[in-house]
Amino acid sequence: MAAIDDLPPLREVIAAHGLSARKALGQNFLLDLNLTAKIARVAGDLSDTDVLEVGPGPGGLTRGLLAEGARRVVAVEKDARCLPVLAEIAAAYPGRLEVLNADALDIDWAAQLRPPRKIVANLPYNVGTELLVRWLTPPEWPPQWDSLTLMFQREVADRIVAQPGSKAYGRLAVLAQWRADARIAMTLPPEAFTPPPKVRSAVVHLTALPEPRFPADPEILSRVVQMAFGQRRKMLRAALKALAPDIEDRLAEAGLRPTDRAEQVPIEGFCALARIMARG
Repeated sequence: MAAIDDLPPLREVIAAHGLSARKALGQNFLLDLNLTAKIARVAGDLSDTDVLEVGPGPGGLTRGLLAEGARRVVAVEKDARCLPVLAEIAAAYPGRLEVLNADALDIDWAAQLRPPRKIVANLPYNVGTELLVRWLTPPEWPPQWDSLTLMFQREVADRIVAQPGSKAYGRLAVLAQWRADARIAMTLPPEAFTPPPKVRSAVVHLTALPEPRFPADPEILSRVVQMAFGQRRKMLRAALKALAPDIEDRLAEAGLRPTDRAEQVPIEGFCALARIMARG
């Protein structure tokens, strides 16, 4: 394996520091530095960019980001066991890595980085979806990030890029694709990780759009979509009846058939219904 920097291989680092991935923290360490550099390249040119990384663990992706030229990386790590390893990486890349021993759900991440900002992370499985939804639903748009390059379980990645009519299509697809271009950039087998997870993983790249694809109030759209997919086996007229007593008329006005189910409705259709619901 070719080295990407002068630091030791990750297996040696983990052994020297007695690190082991903890299931309770959703940890699966990616040790192939060629792979971590490849993931960093998916994020595009990093030379004039601050990068947020969540859950760096022993720092494989951190090293990839720095080796690929990131102006600055802010790594948020909840597990204090990993801090000495990350400190060694910071010393090897003076002034370019800041490590925060914190929970990513609790910090004002944007205040830590200068624009332009990108988020690149092998997200802990237990908080990955929650973080993604937060990044996709800020109070104002465009968001404070330019792009997201995130690793998920393949099942979650499929849900992000799913199209109407598929079983994977749901709330996550609508939230992601309403305001961003989303694609699966690469897939990784379980054996790429230590310990190997029981599922395949995939890297999803999302680029923020300057404006949402279709006009809609974000809160109303979120409520409509959540109700529709909350009872996805029901027809729209049943799943959304709590929204308004005349929901069938409103569905028809939005160009939707009351007998359709949520997975048949394109994003444009949900946005049309949200605009109608906004009239009260």
